[in-house]
Amino acid sequence: MQLVVARIGRAHGIKGEVTVEVRTDEPELRLAPGAVLLTDPASTGPLTVETGRVHSGRLLLRFEGVKDRTAAEALRNTLLIAEVDPEVLPEEEDEYYDHQLMDLDVVTKDGVEVGRITEISHLPSQDLFVVERPDGSEVLIPFVEEIVTEIDIEEQKAVIDPPPGLIDDQAEIASSRDDSA
Repeated sequence: MQLVVARIGRAHGIKGEVTVEVRTDEPELRLAPGAVLLTDPASTGPLTVETGRVHSGRLLLRFEGVKDRTAAEALRNTLLIAEVDPEVLPEEEDEYYDHQLMDLDVVTKDGVEVGRITEISHLPSQDLFVVERPDGSEVLIPFVEEIVTEIDIEEQKAVIDPPPGLIDDQAEIASSRDDSA
C-alpha cells in the first residue's frame, strides 16, 4: 500500500536541501536517511533521502543526486510516497493510519447513522474527518477524544458524541448578557 508521507516545499540554501511538509506521524521512520520514496509526479522519482535535519522547526531533507538549489527547487510541490505494509499497525493503541479510518461508518453514541469517512484532513491544530452524509452533503468532525469516543476497526465504525450544532442545526447559543435586561 502506498501512503503520502510528505510534500516537498521550497529549496533551502544552495546545497540542495528542501523544506518538507510532513504528512506522517512517523517522520523518523518514513523520512530517515536511506529511505527510498516514490513521487507524484512519478517522473521526479524515486528519491533516496541522503540527510535530514530540523531547522527552525521545519524538517529539511537532502536527496541523493540533488546537489544545488536549482535541482532542489525543481522538486517543489512533489509528493513523497512510502510503500507501507497494510498489515502493520501503529505502535500506540489509540493511533491509526489514514487508510484504516477511510470508509468507516460514523454513528452517534445513540446509534444514529451520520455517514461515512471519505477523507482525513490534517490541520496544524487537529485532524478532521470529512464525513459524507447519506444525502450527499459533508460534515467535518474533529478527530479529538471528546467527540470521537470509539474507533472499531473490526466493525468498521467510528462512534461520536457530537456537541449540539456539530452535525445538526441545533446549536446552543451561549450569551453573557442578562436575559432580563
